[in-house]
Amino acid sequence: MFKDNLLFLRKMKKMSQEDLAEKLDITRQTLSKWETGESVPDIEKSKLLADIFDVSLDNLVSYDSSVEGLPMPPKGKHIFGLVKVGDKGQIVIPAKARKIFRIFPGDEFIMLGDEMSGLALIKSEDFLKFAEQVR
Repeated sequence: MFKDNLLFLRKMKKMSQEDLAEKLDITRQTLSKWETGESVPDIEKSKLLADIFDVSLDNLVSYDSSVEGLPMPPKGKHIFGLVKVGDKGQIVIPAKARKIFRIFPGDEFIMLGDEMSGLALIKSEDFLKFAEQVR
């Protein structure tokens, strides 16, 4: 996965191997070996790659677009996959989303909507803190 992600990200940013190798202070041949899977970078170079491409180190190393069905999201952005609305309007929040955003049973949310952009959920406690600051 790493080699595929590296190649995808480099091409998406329209960078040549030479351009990226220069940013990493490595040879083009070293980068080529990473892209073909002959070798992998050390953790410092991997972190630098993640920073250059603005993705998480975890996604750089293990994101599988064939499973997710979508390209790798930028750092701090997430794709949690498909969810369905139940008969009574329930939406099950995926476990990964609940873990990342620390969502627990009984939490309350404010739901906002924009007909052009979609829906947003904000924890009610965070929304109330923001409203108090504005006031």
